[in-house]
Amino acid sequence: MSADIDPERAAAQRQIRNLIEGAIDDLPEIFRVVFVMREIEAMSIEETAGILSLEPGTVKTRLHRARRLLRQALDEQLASTLTEAFPFEGRRCKQTADRVLARLQLATP
Repeated sequence: MSADIDPERAAAQRQIRNLIEGAIDDLPEIFRVVFVMREIEAMSIEETAGILSLEPGTVKTRLHRARRLLRQALDEQLASTLTEAFPFEGRRCKQTADRVLARLQLATP
């Protein structure tokens, strides 16, 4: 690892990579194989279809579904992580609410 790389940033990148790898691993096999071939191995639709004995349209559909499933899985995992990382409660919540209310009162004619 280079001395220029921030250790916190490197740790965050590892966590993100692990999160994505886990989501890919959890895909149903028919979608995971197509996703890996197209997105990770950078194979063309035709190459992927030929190797898997599929129609090109099937490859496109499976890739689309794999992306959708990944997005859903990552959204679910990140939503709970963000809620835990940035709780909106306590003193900070009260301060924010007070500032919003003060601005609203100033804006009211």
